[in-house]
Amino acid sequence: MGQALPKPALRPFLAADTPVLAAIFAASIEELTGDDYSEAQQQAWAAAADDEEKFGKRLAGELTLIATLENSPVGFASLRGADHIDMLYVHPSAAGQGVASMLCDALEKLAGGRGAKSLTVDASDNAEGFFLKRGYAGKQRNTVTVNGEWLANTTMQKTLGEGAAPGGPT
Repeated sequence: MGQALPKPALRPFLAADTPVLAAIFAASIEELTGDDYSEAQQQAWAAAADDEEKFGKRLAGELTLIATLENSPVGFASLRGADHIDMLYVHPSAAGQGVASMLCDALEKLAGGRGAKSLTVDASDNAEGFFLKRGYAGKQRNTVTVNGEWLANTTMQKTLGEGAAPGGPT
């Protein structure tokens, strides 16, 4: 029989996590977004984590959860306010193992617990399919400037308590 894969776990963000989360952020962008964004766009986007102090303050200022496999961080997600997913990043080596779904399930439950009726996200082009499968609908296309490069994304919204149940197909 095959060996079972370790199950991911969740824990809250700690300031000491900042360097590893900055590395996950950069690796995720560099290795998982090449079909949708140019190398210059990827570099500009990933540069948001170059200033680790600023990046850590952003994570600390939001409700940030860390996904771990065997106690090592492999992904993270943050909720800004009660109703907006600001960041959701998974290390390429852990992609496809349910880490993003687990993080998103948790943020959806926390947003509902904070009284949110719906949840929004500005999804990158490569993440749009993930959110569509979770019951999010595209509301508006956006073009944002990041470190001198134009990047497109889609504002998506999901009504909480309706549609796809947490843990549904991903």
